[in-house]
Amino acid sequence: MAPPDHDDPAAHLPPGALFRAVVPPIAVPVFIAAADPTIVSTALPAIGAALGHVPLLSWMVVANLIAGTIAAPVYGRLGDMFGRRRLLLASLALFLGAAMLCALAQNIFVLMAGRVLQGLGGGGLTTLCQALIGALVPRRERGRYQGYYATFILTGSAFGPVAGGFLTQIWGWQAVFLAYLPLSAAAVALALRLPPDPPAGARGGLDGMGVLLLAAFVIPLLLAVQRLQQPSLSALPLTLGLAAFAALALAALLRQQARVRDGVMALGLLRLPSFWRADLMSACSGASLTAMVTFLPLYFQVVGGASPGYSGLLLMPLTVGVAIGSVLTGSLTARTGLTAVFPGVGLIVTAGTLLAAAAFGPRLGLIGLALLLALGGLFQGSAMITAQITVQLQAPVRQLGVAAASVQLSRSLGSAFGAAVAGAVLFGVLALRDPHAAALFLAMVRHGPGVLDGLAPAARLAARATIADAFRGVYLTVAVFSLIIVAMAWTMPARRV
Repeated sequence: MAPPDHDDPAAHLPPGALFRAVVPPIAVPVFIAAADPTIVSTALPAIGAALGHVPLLSWMVVANLIAGTIAAPVYGRLGDMFGRRRLLLASLALFLGAAMLCALAQNIFVLMAGRVLQGLGGGGLTTLCQALIGALVPRRERGRYQGYYATFILTGSAFGPVAGGFLTQIWGWQAVFLAYLPLSAAAVALALRLPPDPPAGARGGLDGMGVLLLAAFVIPLLLAVQRLQQPSLSALPLTLGLAAFAALALAALLRQQARVRDGVMALGLLRLPSFWRADLMSACSGASLTAMVTFLPLYFQVVGGASPGYSGLLLMPLTVGVAIGSVLTGSLTARTGLTAVFPGVGLIVTAGTLLAAAAFGPRLGLIGLALLLALGGLFQGSAMITAQITVQLQAPVRQLGVAAASVQLSRSLGSAFGAAVAGAVLFGVLALRDPHAAALFLAMVRHGPGVLDGLAPAARLAARATIADAFRGVYLTVAVFSLIIVAMAWTMPARRV
């Protein structure tokens, strides 16, 4: 049974005052955290041209992802110990300082160090803002506020590529990092207006050994997952070795966490049936959306011949649909008190749209496919918000930060896993059907769809048809993720606020 609602300084405010007290201060940090990966990725070609060491650019992205993934549980635990608002300010300060270091970097190695520090700072933003919602917002209203939170996440993710391309084109790659300075300053000013979150009551200190073992698990796992996105037989031994090391580290982490009272992973919460189901829902939700956002632009450009700008516009219905679905689910949860029923029904519709895309995608045209997937996104938006609400209801006040970090960690790992699995399926299908088409698609991933321009017209049409057919595997993979969410929702014991 969920713990009783707690007494806090914001819970008794009128609805309008509560909105003003909570939403603006979390909006900018969550937006920054969501935009950061995509806004910087857009600037990578310009960074490579200016600083050289092009092969290291992908490691800059991976290092930032690893740092943020490891930092999230640490911030969650420290927020429970010392206050989430205080840790949010510290996270913003570190992110701001790291952005200045990146903007001033004269070589790729300083820039990589700055991106690692940005990951360490940014890893706390979404976790702490989510925990603050649980600490400051009354139980029945949390669905509505988690809907706002999801909107900021998706807005930042959609805004990032557009802003990154614009800033880099007009002012150079340094402008991407300089743009963080006013945003971070505004986030700090707004965070200072947050009501003090109630005393968490977390005891003990930071589980240092747990953090080290978590890093030993996350680093090789993410490296293995990254390699799976472009699979090859020559890389298979190293990939399997990294996965095996991650499995051993996970076993050691679980044993160590079972011996400590307040570990970084909160195994006591993970033993709760609704809690681990919510984490799995979060992982599958991240996997679904990341797989679609990663590979749909390639489909639009390679198969449909869309320009990069037009492919971004075609992706917007999906992301807007997910955002609207999140807000609607939050509002319905606030009105009815129901939670798991929404993804339990909604993700069946999402899976249906993905099966339809697999069956009829090439015949729908680009706009028809975009609208079909937007319908699925509308219902997919219910999954992540339900996961967030559920873990907050299951966790006591002193572990709200750890609970929020658990969702964030699950989503991060699920996102990496989803892109890797979808990529492995796509390349695997292509390699089985036409090794030449697989090599072409790999070249397009690395260098853009312009690779097709060197082919004869008949060969170009054949390659596009083969790639379009192979994309059925991506849709079916994401449909499996959606059906896992359905299974978790219908078997979840906690079904009401």
